[in-house]
Amino acid sequence: MDILKPAVAGTLESCDAAVTVEPRPAGSLPLLELVVESSEGRFAAKVGVAARAALAELGVTRAKVTVRDRSALDCTIRARVLAACLRGAEPACGAEPVAKAAAPWEALK
Repeated sequence: MDILKPAVAGTLESCDAAVTVEPRPAGSLPLLELVVESSEGRFAAKVGVAARAALAELGVTRAKVTVRDRSALDCTIRARVLAACLRGAEPACGAEPVAKAAAPWEALK
């Protein structure tokens, strides 16, 4: 899945996470950049694992993803990453539709 525009999901409330995805220009390295800001530093690695798993589900290989965690559960992190990526994969308002595969809804169960 290609990220076409910046998108956000979630909030900075307690027990939630705010996830931002942005497209990466062609040729930029690393292709997939994950930044985790956690209120509980000891769980930052676990948040990163949950976020990377959600990105792998959708096949996102080129994006900058920022997760601002406020003690969210793994299922919340996953949901926020999936929502932000699906929002970012839609073409911008007024842009020509881009031929792309439909979102893999069956895989998201």
